[in-house]
Amino acid sequence: MIFKICQLIFVNFATMKKVYLDNASTTAMRPEVIQEMTKIMLEDYGNPSSTHSFGRNGKTILELSRKSIAKHLNCTAQEIIFTSGGTEADNWILRSVVEDLKVERIITSKIEHHAVLHTVWALQEEYSIQVDYVNVNTDGSLDLTHLSNLLSNEKKTIVSLMHVNNETGTILDLDRVSLICKQYNALFHSDTVQSIGKTEIDLQKTPIDFISASAHKFHGPKGIGFAFVRKNSGLQPLFFGGEQEKGLRAGTEAVHQIAGMAKALSISYEKLDEERTYILGIKNYLIEQLEIHFPDFRINGKKNDFYNIINIILPFSPDKTSMLLFSLDMKGIAVSRGSACQSGSIKPSHVLNEMLSETDLKLPNLRISFSHYNTKEDIDWLIESLKAV
Repeated sequence: MIFKICQLIFVNFATMKKVYLDNASTTAMRPEVIQEMTKIMLEDYGNPSSTHSFGRNGKTILELSRKSIAKHLNCTAQEIIFTSGGTEADNWILRSVVEDLKVERIITSKIEHHAVLHTVWALQEEYSIQVDYVNVNTDGSLDLTHLSNLLSNEKKTIVSLMHVNNETGTILDLDRVSLICKQYNALFHSDTVQSIGKTEIDLQKTPIDFISASAHKFHGPKGIGFAFVRKNSGLQPLFFGGEQEKGLRAGTEAVHQIAGMAKALSISYEKLDEERTYILGIKNYLIEQLEIHFPDFRINGKKNDFYNIINIILPFSPDKTSMLLFSLDMKGIAVSRGSACQSGSIKPSHVLNEMLSETDLKLPNLRISFSHYNTKEDIDWLIESLKAV
């Protein structure tokens, strides 16, 4: 009997409609990216540090990929350092500025990704550096007047604030923060994992010192990303073992992943206007349907923040909270309550904890994030599934 039940569940999952609305967590790779990576794995598998023709071919692909990424961000190729992803880039930058550049103070916020927050806490414990937090407004934005007040200090400081919040889509004004930091001679790092490939960033126009990025957020492969490190920054390697990446990141480069990342970024920027308009249409359609079917729902953050993320509180009783994601998953719908990096945690989102009252934190909330692969039919199925809940 149990075997038959399991069979029925398996068949149900295999045949049900599948709707992926968790693109802030990760994205599907574009077919062109898969093709590019497959070709390189089959034909150009040489170690890019080797001097023979196989190695030289790999090195050529590596450096062309670096130049392509730099061109889209309007920086030099030498300022792009390949990493395993955004988490490594965040850790490396923050740790090196403290250990090697003798930064004595970090200013960040309590709504950063844990790749930043946990690194800051570790550095605070290890080096007893001063850590200050920018105030968070109820709409999820940061109080930049408070940032300016915090910066009127003689200690050597780095500011680390994310560009687009991964849970609410709240956008930070990079240009304004960069200028504030320059005014007070502070370094500025931004985790741009949620924004690279989805909006324009001009690193010549914006005087930021460091950024972090991850390919799987813009339809590239997992396990690869990069750091932008402005020329003559003085950063030192996080670990050792080779002279790869200008001596800053030891280890044989994953050429196929790097090429896949460069391809994904190029396509994302080539199609940016078209796909941004389409995705915003999907998001607005969801808001319209929520207003019709759940008129008491609320948006956590601003309605017009980043175009592919929306975080909502549903007008359901608190007892629905624990089973909501499971109920939607049973309908074939992938959404989340926050960062995938803290999935399984029984604690409320640390981001929403800074924005909401204790009463609202107990209510069901969803982070819904879109890509150009989503359709209005996906939204219709989400709405019908929520109505069933």
